[in-house]
Order: sequence, then structure tokens, then C-alpha cells
Amino acid sequence: MGGLNAAELDGVTIDAYGTLVTLVDPLPRLTAALAERDVVRDRETVAHGFRTEVAHYTKHSAEGHDEAGLAQLQRDCARIFLEAVGAELDPGEFAPAYASAMHFELLPGVMPALARLRSLGLELAVVANWDLTLRRMLDEVGLAEHFRVVVHAAGKPAADGLLRALDSLGMSSGRALHIGDDAVDELSARAAGMHFAAAPLPEAVAGLT
Repeated sequence: MGGLNAAELDGVTIDAYGTLVTLVDPLPRLTAALAERDVVRDRETVAHGFRTEVAHYTKHSAEGHDEAGLAQLQRDCARIFLEAVGAELDPGEFAPAYASAMHFELLPGVMPALARLRSLGLELAVVANWDLTLRRMLDEVGLAEHFRVVVHAAGKPAADGLLRALDSLGMSSGRALHIGDDAVDELSARAAGMHFAAAPLPEAVAGLT
């Protein structure tokens, strides 16, 4: 970031997964959900199924941009997981159990970092390649009130999601910073004409002078 001065900024957009939150290990809940349906699988098998589903979700998360798309995405993810673990269960029935196994928690130092950004008078937004449940997740971990704008299905590395956030915040890209943990975050920020800083969030915020 090169010692960016906070006075040069009006706002900050922040990625969600890997920057604000991380996933609580879902394997025990997934294993239990299978067992409740008389499907017993060891941890390694469940982990394989979860990794397979994550690979699918990463490519298709934008399809869950509305309620109908989210329902289909969740069914598809459940189907991918069940096929990977060799469980002949109905994906539609299993989808709610699969989705409810996903719980998130704050990464270390997130709250103080957000407090500092707000103390500097900066507007904040979340811009993430996440489905429609993004705002709900932020509320569950106690972050929703910190952000004026939340953009899900952002389509990074394209600039569209970031530009939508900046438009909603009423600021120019040259006076905005994006913070994220992935190469797509940097590519998206550059495409939008924004400054970029790499996560972890506390270190990125500490770099502001």
C-alpha cells in the first residue's frame, strides 16, 4: 500500500471470507447430519466431500444472487457433496442441513481495525463473491452495523461489484481503498481504479498513516 494517508481516502471496501471472517470447522456438523440419515462416513470422506463442494461453490456463488438462485445453488451444493461422499440422499431434503452446518467467526483483530477505520471518518462497505446470505452472515457475527453498503455476488476479479459499492457510497475510485486476501481482490481493485491493501485486515489498517 506504500504508506497511504487516510486523508487521501473517503472510504474502504472490504472482502468478507478470509478478510473479515473464517469458517468454523463444518465437518462435525456434516458428519452428524449424515449420521442422522443413517449414513456413516469417516472424517476423511466428509472432508473430501466438503472440498469438492467448495470447489463448485467458488465457481458458482454468483448464481445465488437472489432467493430462487440461492435455493438452487444450495441444492446443487448438497448434491455435489452427497455424490462425493457416496450418500444416496435427496439433495433437496439435505440442502438445509448442509447450509446450516456453515458457521463463521471473526478473524483476529477485525473489530479494532473496523473501529479505527470508522474513527478516521471513512465510509465502509463489504464487497464479496458471496451469495445472498452475505448480509445475514454479517449480522450473525455482529458486523452488519459497521457497513453502510453490502454487495454480494460481486463478480471479482471484474470491477463491477466494487464500482456498485462506490456508487452507493457516493465516492470516486481514486479516493477509495479495497482490502482483501485473494488475488481476485487486487485485480478487481486495480480494474476499478482503487487503492489496494492485502489482508490481514489489522495489518492493512495499521499501514494507513
